[in-house]
Amino acid sequence: MKRKTPWILPIVLLVFLQQPVKAQTDTITYLDEIILAKSLIQKNAYGITSSNSIKQDKINTFGPLDAPLVLNQVPGVQVLSGALNTNRITIRGIGARTPYGTDKLRLYYNNIPITNGSGFSSIEAFDLANIGHVEVIKGPNGTSHGANLGGAIILNSNAPIVGRSEVVSSTIFGSYNLFKENLRLTHQTQKIHLNLSYNSIFTNGFRENNAFDRDGILLNLGVILNAKSKLAILLNHIDYTAQIPSSINKTDFDNNPKLAAANWNEAKGFEANKYTLAGLTYTYAFNDKLSNNTSIYYSYLDHFEPRPFNILDEFTNGFGLRSVFKGKLLNGNFTIGTELYKDEYFWETFENLYRENEGNGSIAGEKLNENKEFRTQFYLFGAFNHTISKKLTAQFGLSLNKTKYAFKDRFLSDGNTSATRDFDVILNPSLNLTYNLRNGILFTAINKGFSNPNLEETLTPDGIINPDIAQEKGWNYELGYNASFFKEKLQLKATTYFMKVKDLLVAERVGEDQYIGRNAGKTSHRGLELDASFNFKINPNWNISPYLNYSLNLHEFDEFIDDDINYAGNELTGVPKHVLNTGIAVHHKEVLSWFLNHNTVSNIPLNDANSIYSTAYSVFHTKIWYRPKITKAVQTQFQAGINNIFNTNYAQSILINAVGFGGSEPRYYYPGNGRNFYVGVQLKYFL
Repeated sequence: MKRKTPWILPIVLLVFLQQPVKAQTDTITYLDEIILAKSLIQKNAYGITSSNSIKQDKINTFGPLDAPLVLNQVPGVQVLSGALNTNRITIRGIGARTPYGTDKLRLYYNNIPITNGSGFSSIEAFDLANIGHVEVIKGPNGTSHGANLGGAIILNSNAPIVGRSEVVSSTIFGSYNLFKENLRLTHQTQKIHLNLSYNSIFTNGFRENNAFDRDGILLNLGVILNAKSKLAILLNHIDYTAQIPSSINKTDFDNNPKLAAANWNEAKGFEANKYTLAGLTYTYAFNDKLSNNTSIYYSYLDHFEPRPFNILDEFTNGFGLRSVFKGKLLNGNFTIGTELYKDEYFWETFENLYRENEGNGSIAGEKLNENKEFRTQFYLFGAFNHTISKKLTAQFGLSLNKTKYAFKDRFLSDGNTSATRDFDVILNPSLNLTYNLRNGILFTAINKGFSNPNLEETLTPDGIINPDIAQEKGWNYELGYNASFFKEKLQLKATTYFMKVKDLLVAERVGEDQYIGRNAGKTSHRGLELDASFNFKINPNWNISPYLNYSLNLHEFDEFIDDDINYAGNELTGVPKHVLNTGIAVHHKEVLSWFLNHNTVSNIPLNDANSIYSTAYSVFHTKIWYRPKITKAVQTQFQAGINNIFNTNYAQSILINAVGFGGSEPRYYYPGNGRNFYVGVQLKYFL
C-alpha cells in the first residue's frame, strides 16, 4: 500500500511559526473539562456512580498501537482486536455475541457522544497519543451516559500543563515496517487554550493483506468568554486505508498464523474510511448552584469495503445535541439532561468479480441493492444524590430512551421493502448507595439498562425490517469496596455483580455475509472484579509500582433454544472465564522508567454448544524510556519496547459460531502479532 503524503504537517508548522507565543505563569482554574491538565483526572460519571479510570501514566506504559491493551487493564473489560481497524469491546460479557465491531455501549470523546445511530462505536478513530485519560462506567450504571447494558467509555483529550505552551514531536519505528509520527502544538493564555495535533501511522502488519495507513488531525480549542461562560471547539478527522486478512481456521492458525483467509487475500480485501467529528460546546454558570453544558456536533463517515462476497459502499451523516444541567438542591446535587442523535445511513452493494480480474483484486460488477436508513435516538436523564448522614450517601437516577428506525429501499427492481421500526419507550431507574468506612468506601448499585439491535439484527437477509425484533433489557446488581491502606500506597477495589438480561439479541449467521437478528432468550452474568496497585518508594530516587487486576466471568445462558437445541446452562459464547493482568513499573526520578505487563486469558467457548474452545494464553510486553535533561526549554525522551516477548501464538480475537461453507473448516481465529519491537524519540520544546 502506498504511503500518503503527510499533507497536514506543513499546516501545523505554519500555525506554530505564524503564532509565536509566550509561556504563561498564571494558573487558570476555570476551565475544568478539556481546558486544563486537571481534566486528565476529572471524573465524568455523575455523583457517586462507580467508574474506573486509566490515567496517562498507565497509558504510557504500553506501545504506540496498543489501545486494546490499555482498555484491558480495567477488570471486566475485554477488547478483542482482529486488526488495528477491527476492535470489539465487551464489558461484563455484554457485546460478546456481536460478530464484528463494538456495540451495546456508549462511547464519548470529551463528553461528546460518538456512537452512531445503530449503537456502533469506533475507538480506532482516535490516536492513543492524543488520549490523556479514559474513564469506564461498567454496566447500565451510567444513567447520564446512556444506561446501556455494556456501560460507557469516555475518552478525554490531552490537555496542556497549566501556564505552559509547547511543541511536541514523536516518531516511532518498529517491526512490520511500522512508522508512526505525532506532532502536537499546545498553547495556553489567560483566555485561550489550543491543542492541535497531526498523527500518521503506517505498518505492513503481521499477516498477509494486513497493511494499515492512516493520517489524522485533531483540534481542541477552548475560549473563556467571560467570568461565567466558556466555549470549546472539537474537530477530529481521520483518513485511513486498512487491508483485511480476516479470520482463519484452526489448521492455519496452528501452522502459519501469518496467513490471510484465502478468499480475502485473493480479493485483496480492504476498507477505506474518511471520518470527521466536529463539535461545539458551550458552558455557562448561572450562579454557584446551577450550570449548563451544551454540545452540538456533526459526524460524517465515508466507508468503502471490497469483500469477497460483495463490494460495500456507504456513508453516514449524523447530527446530535447533548445538554446537561448540574446544580445543588435541598442539600444535595442533581443533574438533568438530554441527548438527541439523528443520522442518515446510505449503503449499496455490488457484485465482486475478483475471480475474473486475473489476480488484480476486487472489481465491481452489477449493483445488488441500494438502501437508506434514518435512525433517531432520544435520551432524557436525571439523577439526584443526597447525603443522608456523615457516612451514608444515596443517589437516585432515571433515564428514558426512545429509538426509531426508518428503512427505505431504493433498489426497486426486486420489489419495495421499505418499512419503519418504532421501539417502545424504555425507562431505566437506578439506585446507588455509598457508606464511608475507616479506610475506604462500601458501595452498591441497582440499575436497569437496555441495548438496541444493530443493523444486521433489524433487517432480514432479504433486506426487510424485522418486525419482531426487540431491545435487550436487563437488571444489574453490584456490591463493591474501594479502599486505600498504608498511607494510600496500596489501592484496592473489589466488585461483585449479577446481571440478568432478557430478550437476548442474536445475529444468527445464515450465509457468508447474511445474518438475521432475533431475541433468543435470557442470560445471567455473574462476576468478580479485583483491581490492586501498590506504590513503594525504595529511596528518594527509586520507586516501584506493581499492579494486578482480575476478572472472574461466570456468564451463562438461562434460556436459549436454537434449531430445537436447548443451550440453557452453557457458558456464554465468546467470554473467557478468567482474565488476569499484572505488571510492574520501576521509576528512577523522572529520568528512567521500565515497564513489564503480563496478560493471561483462559480458553473461550467458540460456539453456543460449548463443543469448541480457544486455547488459553499468556502474553508479556515490556517497555523502557529514558528522559535526559537537556535545557529548561527542551526535553527529550527515548523509548524502546518489545510486545509478545516469548513469541506466543495466540488468538487476539475470535469469531463465534463460525460456519465452514462448502466443506471448509470454520474460521474462528484472528491471530495476535508475533514478537515485535519498536523504538522512538520524542522532542518537546517549551515556549
